[in-house]
Formats: sequence, C-alpha cells, structure tokens
Amino acid sequence: MADTQSLDDLINQFVQPATDAISSFIFYTVPIAGSDVPLIVCWLIFGAIFFTVYLGFINIRGFGHAVNVVRGKYANPNSEGEITHFQALTAAVSGTVGIGNIAGVAITVSIGGPGAIFWLMLAGLVGMATKFVECTLGVKYRQVNADGSVSGGPMYYLRAGLAGRGLPSLGKFLGLFYAIAIIIGCLGIGNMFQSNQAYVQLLQVTGGETGPLQGNGWMVGIVLAALVALIILGGIKSIASVTSRLVPFMVLIYVIGALVVVIMNAANLPGAVASIVTGAFTPSGAAGGVLGIMIIGFQRAAFSNEAGIGSAAIAHSAVATERPISEGFVGLLEPFIDTVVICTLTGLVIVTTFPPESFMGSELQGIELTTAAFQSKISWSPVPLSIAALLFAFSTMLAWAYYGTKAWTYVFGEGRGKEFAFSMIFCVFIIIGAAIKLEAILDFADALIFVMAIPNLIGLYILAPEIKRDLKAYFEQIDQLEESA
Repeated sequence: MADTQSLDDLINQFVQPATDAISSFIFYTVPIAGSDVPLIVCWLIFGAIFFTVYLGFINIRGFGHAVNVVRGKYANPNSEGEITHFQALTAAVSGTVGIGNIAGVAITVSIGGPGAIFWLMLAGLVGMATKFVECTLGVKYRQVNADGSVSGGPMYYLRAGLAGRGLPSLGKFLGLFYAIAIIIGCLGIGNMFQSNQAYVQLLQVTGGETGPLQGNGWMVGIVLAALVALIILGGIKSIASVTSRLVPFMVLIYVIGALVVVIMNAANLPGAVASIVTGAFTPSGAAGGVLGIMIIGFQRAAFSNEAGIGSAAIAHSAVATERPISEGFVGLLEPFIDTVVICTLTGLVIVTTFPPESFMGSELQGIELTTAAFQSKISWSPVPLSIAALLFAFSTMLAWAYYGTKAWTYVFGEGRGKEFAFSMIFCVFIIIGAAIKLEAILDFADALIFVMAIPNLIGLYILAPEIKRDLKAYFEQIDQLEESA
C-alpha cells in the first residue's frame, strides 16, 4: 500500500507547479465593482449575448425546428458524412455531459451560493446561440478525406473561412493555435478531470480512505484507459455507435434520480427557488459580490457546455447532411440538455437538501457534496450515482479523445499511425488524472479549455455575416420543402 501511495504522491509533485502557472496566466483578472473578474470569462459572456441578439434569438425560436432535425424529419440518407444528426448530438453531448455536471456544479454552489445557479442557467440559454454558429461552420468548412472520413472543427473553419474573407494568414495562425490548444486542453477537461472524479466516486463507495482503492487511483486509471482505447481506435463511427446508446441511458438515470430527490424535498423547493433568484442579485462575501456570483455561474456553465470553445463542432462536422445550418440547430440543443436541464437539476438537489450555510465553504468537495445530498434522501443512492458518474466520465473521455485526435492530425497530417499515437498519449493521461488531486486537476482543466475560446470567437465574429445569410437562405429552403410536402 505504501508503494502505490508514493506513486500518486510522485505524480502530484510534478503536476501541481505546472498547473498553478498555467491557471494564473490564463485566468488573468481585473477588479470590477469589487470583484476580480477573469477577462476570458467576459470574452465568452459577450460572445454568447452577441450571437443571441445578432441571430434574432435563434436559441429560442429555433428550438422546435432543432428537435425535428434531430429526429430525422429533413434527413437525406445519401448525404455525405459518417453519422446521423442524432449520433452527432449524442457524440457531442457525451463530451459536455461529464463529471462537471455533478462535481463542478457542486463546487460552483459551494463558492457562489444558490444565486450562482441562476447565472449558470442563463449562461446555458445564451450559449445555445454560440453553439449554433460553431456547429454550422464545422460542417460548412469540413474536409472529406480520401477514405470517406471527415475532419472538421474550429481549426478548419478558421483556416478556410478566414481565407475566404481575405485573411489567409490570420486564419492559418488561429487554426494552428486552436489545434495546439485543444491537443493540450483535451488532456485536462476531457481526460484527467473525468478520471480523477470517477476515482473519487469509486473511492467513496468502496470504503473511502480505509478501502482498497485508497492510494490506488492509478489502477482505476489503467482500467478506464483500456476501455477507452477499445472504442476510440475505431474512430467517430465507433464512438457514435456507443454514445448513441450510452448518452440517453446515462442522462435518463441521472435526471430521474435528481427529480426523485427534488420531489422528496418538495417542501423546501419554494424556498430554494427563492434563494436562487434572490441570491443571484444579493452580494455574497464568499463570492465577492453580485458580479462575482454571476462570473462564477457563467464560468462553470462555459466549462460544462463548452459554448464558445468550439470543441463540439469537431463531432458535428462528421454528420451526413448537405445543409450546414441544419447541424447548427442540432448543436444548440447541447447547452440546453447539459446546462439548463442537468446542471440546474444538480443545483436544485443540493439547495433543496441543505441550507446554504451548511454547504458554502463546506469541507466536502465536488462530487462528494452532490453524493451527500442524494444519500441524505436515498440511502443507497451512492451506487447508482457512482454508475452515472462513471458513465459520464467514460463518455466524455470518448468524445474528447476524438477531438484531440482530429487536432493532432490537423497539425501532423492524416494517417492511422498518427491517430494511434495520439490515442496512446490520451490513455496515459487518463491514468495520471486518476492519481492526482482535485485542486490541480480543476485549475488545469479550467485553464486549458478557456484558452481555446480566444481564437475560436475571433473567427466566429469575422464569419458571423455569412452565418446570418446562410440562415435566411436555409429557412427559405425549409419553407419550400414544407409547401411541397
């Protein structure tokens, strides 16, 4: 036991200094109204609000049409691509619905209080418009390879899209910057954070610090890495085949469980909702005031649904369609599922179970707080919650392995050998993630995902006019289809 514990400690010794330095650089803050505001979060907030207004609240008026596209109403089986609209949605959702929906929300509420949930939900709603733009561009500028496989995402639409706007040098630079950032970033949010919290949850249900898994995070990591490798080596078709079955199942398990707890806490629900609304506009010393609470909520929402980050566009690029805008509608459903539904339910489970003074500043961290809320009402809930957490973590790793692979081949060239090499690197980091401490992982994951928003949003602003034109033309085509049907 001593030897395995020392291995975990050795890994932490090298990881912590590096993550501290990266986080300090990326989360540079400026004092505004008594709060330290990270500039990168302001960048994401502005982008989400801009696209919501610029596209005429497409996140609201396009919701019904998005559902119709996902269920295949406008599908053409002869369209070029590798997966269906539904498979693209589940593959991308598998990358956003992860441990952060359970652990990250708990951390957010324990720091910002119930009011942070209000801003988290609002961030999810406006983030739907950003995701619409990203996924549309992902399909529009994708690259179909000689073997019929598809490569797409921000690196491709930054390079090709900006070249079409007379900015080829800027496009090449931003595309390469993004690709390098996501190669590194996928090892944090979609890899180490997931395996870390999966291990924490398993540790809790197997005896905690006195159980057999104490100090053996690396062993859990090896098992997860082996399972991930079996699937990701088959590419997006293999990943989508798994996620199209796994995602609906795991989401349903968690949503039903959360609803049961909230219903059992029905007497506390009115007070909890009131605390969420009033807390959103009431200064809190722990969060640094109203602005601090808002930033905490927006930051966690961006971490969870990745709107503005551009990562999901990589999965959506593989869809079989000749209408890029149609996949934009599919994409806008992701923040709704991930943040508005699942993250909000997690927050409600916590605030209807515990009074704010008991969980703000609590020693319970991340997933432990959410587990405690479930267990207080359903004694045996840690077991199904552990299953849900493991599925969340596993599915997220599948999606982010694909994202990292496509960025890797963008930089180093297409080829099965190069894809295999990155897959092995990804799996090694799964093992490292399960062995190190939460503080290092959370800061590292947050920092590396947010840096991708810099080149991505620059490109989205430049390409926004053509999205608006394409959207108008698309609705005209749909109207014609409806009339001829």
